[in-house]
Amino acid sequence: MSSHRLVITDAIEQQIVAHARACKPHEMCGLLVGEPGGDRALEFHACRNAAASAIVYTLDPKDYMRVEREADDRGLAVLGVVHSHTHTEAYPSPTDVAQAPDPNWNYAIVSLKYDPPRLRNFRIVGGDISETALERV
Repeated sequence: MSSHRLVITDAIEQQIVAHARACKPHEMCGLLVGEPGGDRALEFHACRNAAASAIVYTLDPKDYMRVEREADDRGLAVLGVVHSHTHTEAYPSPTDVAQAPDPNWNYAIVSLKYDPPRLRNFRIVGGDISETALERV
C-alpha cells in the first residue's frame, strides 16, 4: 500500500453501499467531496451512471459539473470517484484504469459480490494501480 489514505465515516460507507444496491444490476457511481488536498471524505454524492451498464460506469457530466461547482462554492473539492462492481472483486478493471482522469483522485470501488459488500480504495497513476489505506471513523 502507498502512503496515501482515504478516511470515511460509517455513514458515508452506508450511503455508498445503499446506492450500489439500489442501482444493481447496473454499476453505480458517485463522487467523494472533502477539503482540497485532504484525505477525509466529508460527503458522498450519488451520480447517474450515463452508461447504464452492468460492466462499466460513466459519470453523468451534468452531475459531475454540479457536484464540483457546489463543492467549490463551499471551499471544498472533489477527492475522488466511487463505483461498484456488481459481480467481481473491488479492484480496478482495465476500463477503470483507462478512464482514470486524475492521478490525485481516490478511486473507491465497492464489490457487491460479497455480503456484506467490500469497499477498497486505490490511486491510479499512469496506468499503475496502488491500493491505499481506507480508514473508517
